[in-house]
Amino acid sequence: MLDIFKKHIAKFAQVSDDEFEEIKKFFDTKEVAKKENLLEEGQLCRHHYFVLNGLLRKFYINEKGIEQTTEFAIETWWLTDNFAYERQVSTEFYIQAVEKSMILYITHEKQERLLEEFPIMERYFRFVYQRAYAAAQKRIKFLFSFSKEEFYFQAINNYPEFVQRVPQYLIASYLGFTPEYLSEIRKRLLS
Repeated sequence: MLDIFKKHIAKFAQVSDDEFEEIKKFFDTKEVAKKENLLEEGQLCRHHYFVLNGLLRKFYINEKGIEQTTEFAIETWWLTDNFAYERQVSTEFYIQAVEKSMILYITHEKQERLLEEFPIMERYFRFVYQRAYAAAQKRIKFLFSFSKEEFYFQAINNYPEFVQRVPQYLIASYLGFTPEYLSEIRKRLLS
């Protein structure tokens, strides 16, 4: 299963087999049950998660008591509350498994030691963060540029397998809709 991580590193940085054997010692793996929370609001954000298999989501509970999904992570994607993780402070978010998942995770302290011992991993994480930032920028653009219907159509056109995999109520949460409004959009789409 760690070959998935090794291949992901190889996309951005070159590490030898011997180096990878040492790098992987900085990480732990965990099987996560569907709907299990890895992080809850108010907890210290101690880990950065890499999805080997499965699907995670990050969300917060808004002032109306409604869950608002802000990010998803599928295979080979990283997920954490970056602000709380980097500062080692309490989070305002939850991270939850949408489906049974196998994850790799690292603590902030271990990540700092990893980067000191293997500077090439700085390059790897730089690319990871750049891609995550670019995705966030694109989402913000879509939020401001498209109507809710257009935003949904962009999602189903650009990520059809993902939209099929994620429960509709979570897609609605991510897009800022109620599940009922998403149902209306889907009915119009089918008629």
